[in-house]
Amino acid sequence: MREYDIVIIGAGPAGLAAAVGAKEEGIDSILILERDNRLGGILNQCIHNGFGLHIFKEELTGPEYAKRFIDKISTLKVEHKLNTMVIDISKDKVITAVNEEDGILEIKAKAIVLAMGCRERPRGAIGIPGNRCAGIYCAGTAQKFVNIDGYMPGKEVVVLGSGDIGLIMARRMTLEGAKVKAVVELMPYSGGLKRNIVQCLDDYNIPLKLSHTVVGIHGKDRVEGVTIAKVDENRKPIKGTEEYISCDTLLLSVGLIPENELSRKAQIAMSKVTGGPEVNESLQTNIDGIFACGNVLHVHDLVDNVTEESVNAGRNAARYVKGVCFNKKDIEVLTLDGITYTVPKYINTNNVSKFIDLRFRVNNVYRDKYISIYFDEERELHIKKRILTPGEMETVKLTKNMLDKYPNCKKITVKVEGV
Repeated sequence: MREYDIVIIGAGPAGLAAAVGAKEEGIDSILILERDNRLGGILNQCIHNGFGLHIFKEELTGPEYAKRFIDKISTLKVEHKLNTMVIDISKDKVITAVNEEDGILEIKAKAIVLAMGCRERPRGAIGIPGNRCAGIYCAGTAQKFVNIDGYMPGKEVVVLGSGDIGLIMARRMTLEGAKVKAVVELMPYSGGLKRNIVQCLDDYNIPLKLSHTVVGIHGKDRVEGVTIAKVDENRKPIKGTEEYISCDTLLLSVGLIPENELSRKAQIAMSKVTGGPEVNESLQTNIDGIFACGNVLHVHDLVDNVTEESVNAGRNAARYVKGVCFNKKDIEVLTLDGITYTVPKYINTNNVSKFIDLRFRVNNVYRDKYISIYFDEERELHIKKRILTPGEMETVKLTKNMLDKYPNCKKITVKVEGV
């Protein structure tokens, strides 16, 4: 059995950043395991710009952003294995993996960083009625076809879902010569960043139909069209509002699911809201020495935030290897009135040196409201926000001084308030 101080599962932006964080903290025995044939993860197919504005203070494409970290781990001489599928993690931190070169591998780690990313929700998970014909793709799959493989999925396109990848693919298909008939969104608001709505839809006159969904797919061998309809406040189609749109391609951008099958095998406690592990301020799960970061923890909207979070996960894994004990539970972070979830779920004040980033999402669009943070029953923060949307993750810094101010605090509550 091979042994390493830290094993990182996944070599996307989260895994690469975690490796840099761990290496810079003084750990040399690090191994990255990646199932793909190259480093960089999803960034390799994200050829649009907009990455790196926070981390590098410049605008990069996805491959350029990935290259910065690939070069860094090369310089730091971090070991990695490509084309290697991890098939099991035990709670004792024994990893079972397989590849063509080594066959079945068993690796014992002192600490593990989970950085497996997320996958797209497919058609079968949302139950769209209609024929099972060709021409229906997840938006990320279509992105890979166009940007890496050089294939066009279709010429007349409808996009279901207005998450960021759906918005970006509406623009990408337009630039490649396709006609995007509409982006159809079930909710009364878009699930993507405001800048993507402007740059990907508004700039190309692509209509965004809010409070609509696809209620029928037509075609025998290939998609010939879809029927859409308005939905009511319960998200149920309204009879009499049906509209037929001819198209040969339907792209689905209907949500992302953190890749946590391995986490469940390791008996890691999972959040029912995010689909990712519950972690403390050090990004450690309920299993000592197993940390999580990036989209496997919760779905991010900016890769820069993934990087910041993952560097911290790598540093904390290194500190764990050096003998630091991270208590898992102290103060529980609760959500009320408009807040969907928070990361972290638990905070141990003793493990906070200067501050921690409390990240969360709201469950609706709010204008001119306040984000309030309560320590037990005492309101400590009351931050005015012009607009809050589910598509944009919010971050509030909780400082060490703030935490020390309430030494007997048992719970921190985050909520949206009007006054």
